[in-house]
Amino acid sequence: MCLGFLANVGANAWLCEARAQEAPAYRWQNVTVGGGGFAPGIVFSPAEAGLAYLRTDMGGAYRWDSARSRWIPLQDGETESSYMGIESIAPDPVDPDIVYLAAGMGSWGPAAIFRSGDRGAHWRKTPVPFPMGGNEGGRGLGERLAVDPHHNHRLFFGSRHDGLWRSTDSGAHWRTVDSFPLPGLDTPESPRQTHGGLSFVIFDPAHAGRVYVGSADPGARHLFRSDDGGESWRAVAGGPEATLLPVKAAVGSDGVLTITYSDDIGPNGITRGAVWRHDPASGAWRDITPEAGPDAPVGGYMGVAVSAEDPEAIAVSTIGRFQPGDTVWRSHDAGESWIELRKISERDVSATPFLFFDHERVAFGHWISGLAIDPFDSEHAAYVTGATLYATQQFGTRRDMVWKPWTRGIEQTAIITFVSPTGGAHLVSGFGDLGGFRHDDLTVSPPHVHRNPMLTNTNSLDYAGLAPQVMVRSGNTHQPTVPDSSLAWSNDGGESWTPLYTPDLASMSPDAPERTGNAAITVSADGSTFLVETRDPLVTEDRGESWAPVLGLPFGSRVTADKVDPQRFYAIDFEANKLLRSDDSGAHFRPAGSTGLPDDLSGARTHGREAANPLVAVPGSAGHLWLLIGDTLYRSADYGESWERAGNGIAIKRYGLGKAAENSDWPAIYAIATLSGVTGIYRSINGGSSWGRINDDAHQWGLRFRVITGDPRIFGRVYLGTDGRGIFYGDPAEREE
Repeated sequence: MCLGFLANVGANAWLCEARAQEAPAYRWQNVTVGGGGFAPGIVFSPAEAGLAYLRTDMGGAYRWDSARSRWIPLQDGETESSYMGIESIAPDPVDPDIVYLAAGMGSWGPAAIFRSGDRGAHWRKTPVPFPMGGNEGGRGLGERLAVDPHHNHRLFFGSRHDGLWRSTDSGAHWRTVDSFPLPGLDTPESPRQTHGGLSFVIFDPAHAGRVYVGSADPGARHLFRSDDGGESWRAVAGGPEATLLPVKAAVGSDGVLTITYSDDIGPNGITRGAVWRHDPASGAWRDITPEAGPDAPVGGYMGVAVSAEDPEAIAVSTIGRFQPGDTVWRSHDAGESWIELRKISERDVSATPFLFFDHERVAFGHWISGLAIDPFDSEHAAYVTGATLYATQQFGTRRDMVWKPWTRGIEQTAIITFVSPTGGAHLVSGFGDLGGFRHDDLTVSPPHVHRNPMLTNTNSLDYAGLAPQVMVRSGNTHQPTVPDSSLAWSNDGGESWTPLYTPDLASMSPDAPERTGNAAITVSADGSTFLVETRDPLVTEDRGESWAPVLGLPFGSRVTADKVDPQRFYAIDFEANKLLRSDDSGAHFRPAGSTGLPDDLSGARTHGREAANPLVAVPGSAGHLWLLIGDTLYRSADYGESWERAGNGIAIKRYGLGKAAENSDWPAIYAIATLSGVTGIYRSINGGSSWGRINDDAHQWGLRFRVITGDPRIFGRVYLGTDGRGIFYGDPAEREE
């Protein structure tokens, strides 16, 4: 039994091991945003109407459930982070219950072929020796994985680095196809680097044994064909110049192949492209590029689809065309003439209004690498973007086509930070790429992202503990230097924002923290004081009208404000290995007593602007602090003068605080941690003496966890930010709705 904590952590013999704690079962739900990230591929099943699959670059795969009218995530029980990056997806063309995934985030991580006989509800995995790049350049290529419709136990996979591979036992075992002409670019003398490799594998359903493979690597030949099920191969002569790379292809019921080309594997870096058709019966090639010649906009082509009902009804998408914007082209006569759909269609984003991004009109989309026409309903088509998945039921309509986000159930975003304030909305978030949101209703997509300034990434957020409507944030854009301001404050709980400008901002060097978004910002408990971690830290008490230097605070110290006492701020001096405290609203910092802390505090140093603050103040309790050093948690109840170690034996990576249990002296602690060899989400309600795991084997999300906190107003509520599956909120399962 644990008999208590000693103030002196040097007496380790008296410290108890962290014990397993009985924890209630938890119910986990996504905080609704709706899409939000890049899903490189959308594939309809050719075996059953109403069945489709979506692959994402870091959030796993989804299946469309037509009965429930929502997308079902298929890998939430996964524990391997790399497997959440999906390189390719292949529904069986004969049996609608069978589906395959090629999973692997990048060449640095493990890769596997997943196979399921129940539409992805359960998986069997075969680790494979050929690396993948589900979140590398070229992730929009494909599909690289294909099932032979005439012998559906036979599959081919076109790898990036190691040539063509084949399975003859439904994906259980794989071996190289030695007869294929391209073995791959990598050699022992040449380390693996991102390149396209074999970009697609396509079986021709109308001709048994016929299969095509494209190569997006440099070379004289880019298209290869087999007519005997892959036993022998030949290069297909003709087509565009060799500098254009085949990125995607589709075959019609007439056997004609439509191929999109770009001069780079993308999704960035593409400057030109083309669309060609190849008729294997005659050997003829035909250039059908919608916009060609020297006056064509910069950019290439990637998405391609052919109607199953009419092989001359085809569609292609542009990619990398930033001016006037990417688009989809549709043809009813095999490319003799084209209609640009961006010009004749509307986007109805009422379900996910953040897609306006503060513009009057919603953009058609960027990074349109995936495009598909429903094989059972040619009026139903879909395309992916870097922020959502659109679908229409009017694809054959010549005018007034409406596209809507097809994202119910999809949450594919990377979370950097969030806060759960003591008042106002229960959650305010900071995202990568989308900036972040005020979440007034966790079940409804927010009306807009953080604006004024609009920063693609929010790196730090803070709220005033006694005046929670006052908030501050910092962030960056996709450019090296933030063009205007990287700082903002809000007086209405994050609904609206006002930029903050530090002195001489325009004349600062490009690497100044406030120019790059590296300067975190903190607000005092009463909301009157903002402290910014610039190279020479600054403080303002008049909303940025004037600034004063902070004395005694070294650059690189992460600051925390007391949530009750507006005079108190805290930080760590890593050079002196001392906890610092300000007792005069951030004007001066001096060493606190800090007894009970280790001599070396470097384990609390944050790395990078997106790192969570290891020093957290307790809402509602003046002077109560928690500090994570390495993987060990400490607590103080006297403004940092003395500290106790909060448990032993649990290795904590991230943590946050929530409302205390009834009759408890300690806030609930929620942690991303490892206990007894099991990594998961843990909770302690007794100050860290014992811990209970509150996620289960069905809720692991690749263990891609970034940030966690509790709710100061709802006991048991925890918020979890992932890298690819959005935000989850968890409640004890027995709680009444």
